[in-house]
Amino acid sequence: MTNILDLLARILISALFLLNGIFKFSNYDGTVEWMEGFGVPGILLIPTIILEIVGPILIIIGYKAKIAAGFLSLFCIATAVIFHNDFSDQMQLGSFLKNIALAGGFLFIFINGTKEISLDKKI
Repeated sequence: MTNILDLLARILISALFLLNGIFKFSNYDGTVEWMEGFGVPGILLIPTIILEIVGPILIIIGYKAKIAAGFLSLFCIATAVIFHNDFSDQMQLGSFLKNIALAGGFLFIFINGTKEISLDKKI
């Protein structure tokens, strides 16, 4: 049961990033414009899309999940600080805290790794 819950947790925490990576890819120009509105160079969208698509897939299948989780944790913290720092806006504060919470979830994977239903355990 623990192994199934571990896999389910990896799917749940990864789904948001996988879907957002696909959305950013399909709405590339709009996302670049949005990022540049925060002073972030649009060229950084390419590594962002790669991280948001490849990282969650690695975590879900359990291959190099610790490394992927570490990068996604750092990404969540950076995203919170850069894009959700207007604490006078309750929505932004909520988004900031959600990003920090997700960073914590990814840190948990980074520290503990995956259970038996993963490629890392099979290799």
